[in-house]
Amino acid sequence: MKRQAYVSALALVFTAVLVCVPVHGQGTNPLFTEVKVKNYLPHMTWPEVEEVLTRTDVALIPIGSIEQHGRHLPLGTDIYAATEFCKLVAQRADAIVAPVVLAGLSAHHLGFAGSLTLSPETFEQVLYETVEALIHHGIRKIGFYNGHGGNRASMANVITRINNSTVATAADLGQVDVPAADSPYETPAFDWHAGVGETSWMLFLTPQLVDMGAAENPVLTFSPGAEAARESMSGGNLDMLLSAYLFRPEETGKQAASHQISTNGVFTTGDVHTASAAQGKFRFDRFVEAAAQFVNAWNGKR
Repeated sequence: MKRQAYVSALALVFTAVLVCVPVHGQGTNPLFTEVKVKNYLPHMTWPEVEEVLTRTDVALIPIGSIEQHGRHLPLGTDIYAATEFCKLVAQRADAIVAPVVLAGLSAHHLGFAGSLTLSPETFEQVLYETVEALIHHGIRKIGFYNGHGGNRASMANVITRINNSTVATAADLGQVDVPAADSPYETPAFDWHAGVGETSWMLFLTPQLVDMGAAENPVLTFSPGAEAARESMSGGNLDMLLSAYLFRPEETGKQAASHQISTNGVFTTGDVHTASAAQGKFRFDRFVEAAAQFVNAWNGKR
């Protein structure tokens, strides 16, 4: 009898071990490595969504792009950064994270292989119709988080359209008030794209996708207008003018497409090799906490 009990217990342990062993290599897809994330719509079942909707009327929509980010960062940098930010917020605040589009408005990056772009009309319509579906399910508050500067104008158009023509209210999470804090890290004078800051964010958020061995600093060639702005302007005035002069499609003739300005797609006057996960964490920890507090306060079902 004791032997029978021992054998039975051993069988139960063996069965439990089999259940816990990852199924990779046993006839399933070895490439899928995602872990289910709370409140992340692509991972949820409809009953799970139904249950979350009893606690929140807020949805977060990350938007980004598929575009070059130098030799060391993935083309999906902007959409990964936006999505991971929203997922982190949704772990501290009840909100559904609903990714909508991967590609954004990136005509100025088409000179580098792999970059994709949509028309503003397509981009805006997809976002708006997705919001209409979320409204159908009871969502009344939409927080957009944009990871790509080229999307700003279209995102603002969509937010205005939602606020003017639906029962929902939309806002830009990028404008959340983040408490000031002294940074132990130096910020380069010009660090817009795939530079020290963005590389640090990705080293914190998705380190597996960063190849620091391929990182290199760019040689930058600014158009005459941009160069004149750099010599005569500073602070917000400089940022305003550079935003007008840089990152324009090649066909404008302004010598402002990314491949016409940067030798490798990186836009920084700093040293990319100084980027670190610690720098990325410093920025995102405070930002995520501020956004989570905002969402909790905004949630109409708390």
